[in-house]
Amino acid sequence: MFNEIPIYSLFTFSLLFICAKISYKLNLVDLPNKRKIHLKPTANTGGFAIIISLLFALQALDVFDKILGLILSIGFLVSLVGLIDDKFHLNTGGKLSLQIIPIFYLIVFENLTLNNIGAYSYGAYSYFILEMGSFTVPFTLLSVLFLTNAFNYFDGIDGTLGFTTISVLVILYFLVPDKNFQLFLIIILIPIIIFLFFNFSFLGLPKLFLGDSGSLLLGFVISFILIYLANQKFIHPVLLAWSIAIFVYEFLSINIIRLKNKQNPFKAGTDHLHHRLFEESRSIFLTNFLITLFNIILFIIGYLSFLFINELVSLILFVIFFIIFLILRNNTFKKI
Repeated sequence: MFNEIPIYSLFTFSLLFICAKISYKLNLVDLPNKRKIHLKPTANTGGFAIIISLLFALQALDVFDKILGLILSIGFLVSLVGLIDDKFHLNTGGKLSLQIIPIFYLIVFENLTLNNIGAYSYGAYSYFILEMGSFTVPFTLLSVLFLTNAFNYFDGIDGTLGFTTISVLVILYFLVPDKNFQLFLIIILIPIIIFLFFNFSFLGLPKLFLGDSGSLLLGFVISFILIYLANQKFIHPVLLAWSIAIFVYEFLSINIIRLKNKQNPFKAGTDHLHHRLFEESRSIFLTNFLITLFNIILFIIGYLSFLFINELVSLILFVIFFIIFLILRNNTFKKI
C-alpha cells in the first residue's frame, strides 16, 4: 500500500493543478471584497478537487473500512453543496437544507448516531451518562451541522483551515493505534497538504482556495469520523472533544457573542479568530501557527488530565477553558 502513496500524491497534485486552471477558465472564482484579504479573483474549487482525489483513493486502494469509505462517498454530496453555494451564493436556509440530506442519510440509514452524552464504561470510571433516546437523530443531526459549519468558520485566511484540520488528523493518528485507520487518515492528509502548496501559490503554482466545497467537506468528514470512533469505543468521547476544541470554542463563542450583541449569527463578517489575530500580527504565518498550536496545546491539556486524573476532571477543564476563551473573545469584539 505504501508503495502506492507516491502515485496517489502525483494524481492529487495533477488533479489540483488541472482543477485550478479549469476554474479560472470557467470563472469559478472567489471575488475580493471589503471583508476578504485577497486582492484578485481566485479559484475556489480546491475542496472539490480534494473529494475527487479521495474518491479515487477509495476505488484504487483497498484499505478502507466500509463505513469510513461510505463517509467519503457521501462527502461528495456535501462538497457539491459547497460548490453550488460558491457559485450561486445560497441563502442560509437553502445551504443548511442541502447539507441535511447527506447527513440525514448517514444518521438514519447507516446508524452513525450519537446515542448518549457522558461517559460510557471506560476503564475504572463511569461518572454519568445521558441517553438520547428518541432525541438521538435530531441531536446527531444538529451536532454534525454544528461542527461542519464550525469548520466553515475557519476558512477565511490562506492555510488556516488546512493547518487546523491537519492538527485534528494528527491528534487522531496519535490516539488510534490501528494501522488501517492510520492509513485512512494519511489518505485524507495527503490532498490537504498538497492543496496548501496551491493555496500559498508555492513556486508559482496557480492559487487555489478550498471554497465552501472544501470547508464543508472537511467538517462533514471529521464529524462522522468522530462519531465512528465514539461508536467503536476506540477513544473516550472527552478526548474526541479535545481534538476539535478550537473549532467548538470558536463556533460557540462567536455565535453567543453575536446573539448577545443582537447581531445576525449567520452573517459573514471579519470577527472570526483568524481575522482578529491577523489584524494584530499582520502575518498569515503567525496567525496559522498560533491557531494550530492552540488546538494542539488544548488537546495536550485534555489528554494529560484524562490520563493522570480522570475523564470527569478532563471534561470539567474542557468547560472551564471554553468559559475563559469566551471571555477573551468577547473582549476582542469590544475592540471592533
